[in-house]
Amino acid sequence: MSRRLPETEAFSVFSQPQLSSSFTEHLRANAPHLLPFREDRAVEFPVAGAGSLPHGTTIVALTYAGGVLIAGDRRATSGNLISHDEMQKVYLTDEYSAAGIAGTVAIAFELVRLFAVELEHYEKVEGVALTFSGKANRLAAMVRGNLEAAMQGLAAVPLLVGLDPDDAEPKGRIVSYDAAGGRFEEQSGYHSIGSGGLFARSTLKRLHDPQADRTAALRAAVEALADAGEEDSATAGPNFVKRVWPTAIRIEASGGEEVPEAEIGEVAEAVLEARRRQS
Repeated sequence: MSRRLPETEAFSVFSQPQLSSSFTEHLRANAPHLLPFREDRAVEFPVAGAGSLPHGTTIVALTYAGGVLIAGDRRATSGNLISHDEMQKVYLTDEYSAAGIAGTVAIAFELVRLFAVELEHYEKVEGVALTFSGKANRLAAMVRGNLEAAMQGLAAVPLLVGLDPDDAEPKGRIVSYDAAGGRFEEQSGYHSIGSGGLFARSTLKRLHDPQADRTAALRAAVEALADAGEEDSATAGPNFVKRVWPTAIRIEASGGEEVPEAEIGEVAEAVLEARRRQS
């Protein structure tokens, strides 16, 4: 004879919605005002003064033997002015992924923070972490959710790096996005975004070696940002006067880590000395 649930117990089982594994969808259903991209914020195109909001610029990423590195310069601009010269633009999003941001700073920061919570929420609900492809797809959906704001001049474009530690031979991967949420895995093993991205990519094309060690990869990233800083006014290379260096994150099979400032400074000094000898 089947047991009949008491009325209160039956109510608790059938009336409460199942918790979504997507934190973004959970917010959209229960607290949409907390989302960085919301329909009720829509305004007519274009947003007046959008160009004067702080914008993050150049991010570079490249693979090397055993991992992948992402690095960013420290400058943010507001129109023709430098608004910040010590901004961090690359962030660990979980143990095996990191993201760099370019575009409207306020939107980009919220996007990356929400993405990090999204990954943590999924792992808590499902009991397993997303694969790297799953992470890339989630981030694509979030970028797509900001499309309306992007069309109004408030675009935020991330660059995602990471690996799957359970693969037989974990390899670093790089995924880029367009403002509409299109995702593109970079098979070349390097990529760059932001206003100085074209100049940085030319340097990475020349210096990238997928079999290089982590130190050589960091040097290539610093060289790329230094070259971009020479050609693009919105990109800052290493600042030897203030001793402000780019920031960088490594992702390897053992996990992700921020590259120590002292190590980046040492590499930047070596790059400067080598260029002095060549001049």
